[in-house]
Amino acid sequence: MGRWPLWVVLAGALAAAAQAAPPQKQQWEFFEKKVRPILARRCWKCHGPKEQKGGLRLDSREAMLRGGDSGPAVVPGKPEEGFLVDAIRYGEVYQMPPEGKLPQEEVEALVQWIRWGAPWPRYDSQPQVSRSWKQEPFDFHQRSQHWAYGPLRAVRLPEVRDARWPRVPLDRFILARLEQEGLRPSPPAEPAQWLRRVYFELIGLPPTPQELAEFLQDPSPAARARVVDRLLASPHFGERWARHWLDLVRFAETMGHEFDFEIPGAWAYRDYVIRAWNADVPYDQFFLEHVAGDLLPRPRRHPTQGFNESILGTAFFFLHQGKHSPVDVRAEEADRMDNQLDVLGKTFFAFTIGCARCHEHKFDPMTTQEYYALCGYLQSSRRHLMSLQDERQTQRVAQALWQLWVRRQQVLRSPVHQALQSQLSRARQALQAAVVALVPAWGLEQTGTSASGVSRSLGRPHPSRLEAAAQARGVASQEVHAWVEQLRQATKEPEHPLWALALVVEQGQEHAGISWAEAVRRASE
Repeated sequence: MGRWPLWVVLAGALAAAAQAAPPQKQQWEFFEKKVRPILARRCWKCHGPKEQKGGLRLDSREAMLRGGDSGPAVVPGKPEEGFLVDAIRYGEVYQMPPEGKLPQEEVEALVQWIRWGAPWPRYDSQPQVSRSWKQEPFDFHQRSQHWAYGPLRAVRLPEVRDARWPRVPLDRFILARLEQEGLRPSPPAEPAQWLRRVYFELIGLPPTPQELAEFLQDPSPAARARVVDRLLASPHFGERWARHWLDLVRFAETMGHEFDFEIPGAWAYRDYVIRAWNADVPYDQFFLEHVAGDLLPRPRRHPTQGFNESILGTAFFFLHQGKHSPVDVRAEEADRMDNQLDVLGKTFFAFTIGCARCHEHKFDPMTTQEYYALCGYLQSSRRHLMSLQDERQTQRVAQALWQLWVRRQQVLRSPVHQALQSQLSRARQALQAAVVALVPAWGLEQTGTSASGVSRSLGRPHPSRLEAAAQARGVASQEVHAWVEQLRQATKEPEHPLWALALVVEQGQEHAGISWAEAVRRASE
């Protein structure tokens, strides 16, 4: 009496458990996978950012709770009270969407979501037109929860039943999962099979018949280790594994648009990656060379040729598709940077960046502010082609050439200097003889004095006077005659180097307004 049968109590408990809300993270995942696609595909065209029929928006939780002209669309935890559920069930007042009733599984998903309280991730709870990252900070819940974004930590090795099978600690993780699934490890491969597998794995090529025969004839325990060491030292190892890296950075040697122009230097980046694999360059160094190889204070250099290896890593930024004559240059620049950031994120950070170009990322945590900060990093950089020659070698060659030039100057300077001094002395004597021939009153002892009060016109001197002046100076009369003609010509040309001297000879320094010493100095320049 007054007691429920046991089966009724159990049935009620099971029903209550079925309706119990799962953890918040699972609710958000349910919303993203089930509810948001329904709203975006079925509702936002008429009740979204661009249009709000009946004053109703369905692109945020707050807008749903506020409702439109007919009141709230959703009442959290009570599917029957908001008019949204009635509309999608084609009730008496509304029948939505008007083009046809939703499939039953979509109706059930919306009802279940409202029954759980209409959970909507906090980082996407406001309409796009009114959200501001300053007013509502981005929720980094996913970033803090995901194992990849946490610090490194020691992990305890799992227990296994067959303790003899693992050879290294990593094997215990493999065996533990196999045992969990009720499986046993595969039996060891036969020697010929093992050799073929390790060849394809490490260098991508099969062993030759001779290599196979030599391996089968070596029963020593170290035979396999020697094979692995030899393959790791093979240049084919870098060629084999560089292929995978080149796929990550979308390596191509052409731009891939219309005429498919070649990308200058793409081959140099390809060879750089192969050399890095074969040289076993640490990953942190490899990473730095890609994002800042042009800024490293001590770049890595080629061991024999000496050129800068580190700067070649930055070439991956320019292995992108590009239009040859874009109509919208700014849009082309934005698309190019988006492609560069997409490669950067997926290759080095293991998450997608491109989605944050339009909205704050929901699963790979990145804000639009962070996205455009990275865009600024790229926009403030420029592509610059550099020579692969070792600049240190260039400097050594330049220094050697300079030393040869200095040595040549030392060898030639003495005889050339003597010859020039002789010619200058002779020219000076001929010029002085020309002045004396033009102005007889100026003798040898008067060339540094003033000829004040004299006004004369420079005519051609008598041949006997010219000959006498030449003999007095010990020069040929032809040389004196040439200087006389130069002085006569200089009086007509202010730009002539002898103009000041000719002016003083013609008019005297008082009338010319310039001293004899200054005239000689200008002529000597």
